[in-house]
Amino acid sequence: MKRRKNEEMKLSDLLKSFVDENKLEKGLNQVKIRDVWNSQMGPAIEKYTTGMKLKSGVLYVQLSSSVLREELSYGKEKIIRILNEEMGEEIISKLVLR
Repeated sequence: MKRRKNEEMKLSDLLKSFVDENKLEKGLNQVKIRDVWNSQMGPAIEKYTTGMKLKSGVLYVQLSSSVLREELSYGKEKIIRILNEEMGEEIISKLVLR
């Protein structure tokens, strides 16, 4: 049964509905993934992160340190798992470090 527009809704449901109707999910995920990356990876890695883009399930992270890029490349699967857990859904399928 479809809700009428004037029925009471929880604010969270209303916001989700607005996001869905206006196809804003991708943009919100771009912002959220940056926050999640910074909080999970810590200030040391945040300092060397110069760019980030989420496109079709692939997270592209640009790093200013080749040594850090090499070090992080060994733990890509773990990083993907941690980020997806924090995002609350399987958004990232691949991590590309540049």
